[in-house]
Parts: sequence; C-alpha cells; structure tokens
Amino acid sequence: MERLLGFDPQLLFDAFITGINVFLLFFALSYKLFNPVRDALEKRKLKIAGELKSAAEDKEAAHVMKEEYEARLLEVKKEAEEILEDARKRAKQREAEILSEAREEANRIVMRGNREVELERKKALDDMKEQIISIASVMAGKVVAASIDTSIQDSLINETLKEMGESTWQS
Repeated sequence: MERLLGFDPQLLFDAFITGINVFLLFFALSYKLFNPVRDALEKRKLKIAGELKSAAEDKEAAHVMKEEYEARLLEVKKEAEEILEDARKRAKQREAEILSEAREEANRIVMRGNREVELERKKALDDMKEQIISIASVMAGKVVAASIDTSIQDSLINETLKEMGESTWQS
C-alpha cells in the first residue's frame, strides 16, 4: 500500500533544504529590501516631522507678521486720521482767511460807496451854492435896478423864492 502523501526521505530532505533556502532568502531579502524600505520610511517620517515643525514655525512667523501688519495698519490709520485732522484745520484756517478777505473787501466797497456818496453830496452842495450865488446875483441885480426900498426888497425875495420853489430850500 502506498501512502497517501508519500513522505519519503528525499521529499523530507528537499523540504528541509527548501525551508533553509527560504529562511536564507528571507534574511537576504530583508537585509537587501526590508532595511532600505525601513530606512526610507524612517527618512520619510523624519522629513514629515521636519515639515510639520517647519509648518508650525511658518505658522508662528505668519502669526507674528499678522500682528506686525495689524500694528502697522493701526499706525497707518492713526497717521491718516492725523493727516485728515490737519487738512480739516487748514481748511478751517483757509475758510477764516477767505471770510476775513471777503469782509475786508466788503468794507472797502462800503467805504468806496460812502466816499462816492460824500462826493455826490458835496457836488450837490456845490451845485446848490452855485444856484444860490446865481439867485443872489439875480436878486442883487433886481435890487440894484429897483429902488432900495424894504418893501420892494421883501417882495423880490419872495418872488425869487417862488421861482426856485420851496423844495430846494427844504432839502
């Protein structure tokens, strides 16, 4: 009877040699393949750790830069507010200067108008004096022509006044 599996010494010896070969192949391959893979994995692990550390440092640097940016932004806002305030002050000052110049110009115009009115008044007075002088000379001529009687003189004055009109003497 033959055996089912047929374990003979040759088969056992071949199995033993094959087991030793597999074991040696495993150690050889682990030395040649597994160790480099482990080294690559370790290097990758270190690289990832370094990148995480670098990312954390970059994040911290970005946070610091953000704080500096916000501080500078506040400074710029303050400076802009100061510039605006200065511009407002200069605008108020310029407004006051313009108003002052306008008032001075208005005063000059009023003074010029007053001078013109005064000149017109003097001219009117001079014209009136000339008219009075001409009236007086006409009266004097009439008085001289007529006899120097007081009743005649009074009538001549009244007549002259009527010729001139009462409005001339009332103004």
